[in-house]
Amino acid sequence: MAEPSYLRLGVNIDHVATLRNARGGVHPDPVDAAAIAIAAGADGITAHLREDRRHIRDEDVARLMRSITVPLNLEIAATAEMVAIARATRPHACCVVPERRQERTTEGGLDVIANRAVVTAAVRDLTQAGIRVSLFVAAAPAQIEAAAESGAAVVELHTGAWCDALAGGQRERAAAEWSLIVAGAALARQRGLEVHAGHGLDYRTAGAIAALAEIVELNIGHFLVGEALAEGLGGSVRKMRAAMAAGRGEVR
Repeated sequence: MAEPSYLRLGVNIDHVATLRNARGGVHPDPVDAAAIAIAAGADGITAHLREDRRHIRDEDVARLMRSITVPLNLEIAATAEMVAIARATRPHACCVVPERRQERTTEGGLDVIANRAVVTAAVRDLTQAGIRVSLFVAAAPAQIEAAAESGAAVVELHTGAWCDALAGGQRERAAAEWSLIVAGAALARQRGLEVHAGHGLDYRTAGAIAALAEIVELNIGHFLVGEALAEGLGGSVRKMRAAMAAGRGEVR
């Protein structure tokens, strides 16, 4: 049996910016948080530039591009404004996500089927600019197939429903959601897509999902920022890396 491949960790710094914006000013600085996360073992930094700029701002993205030493994964909606910003900024990757103004966080996967023309155009325009494109989707076969047909290089599987079911003690629902993730990861890989996962992951669930060899990257933010209140951001990132390595069976 082949040794498991290395599992990358992308650290999302959105909620450092949320805390900064709650009071205004410049503290805490999400760019400083990115540097701490990288020093602690993050393989990439993720930031979501929302249409209402509720946390990450345009100048944050510009400063991240100038300062970080790992790839930037910019989460955006498939709108003309966001695609234009991404094409001008040229991050390493863009993850196209659904977005509603009234939601507290991204609440579900992108409906690629219902928005096929818009999503395909965004994938084309971003790819032409040299940006690797990921689509944030539920682990539903039809959505994964549509993602592959859009021309995207990557899918990020939405793990929120599985994590919520586990947290709520809903064992049957959790098992069903886990089965979807396992099958979805296998299907995406068969369709030639690189497979990432994220949303709602903690140390335990990240360790569990790390066992799926098809998944090569986890993107985690809110949990790590919350844990940082007790053990520092560097500490929470190092602890997450250890949980992922244990789940993956990595020799470190």
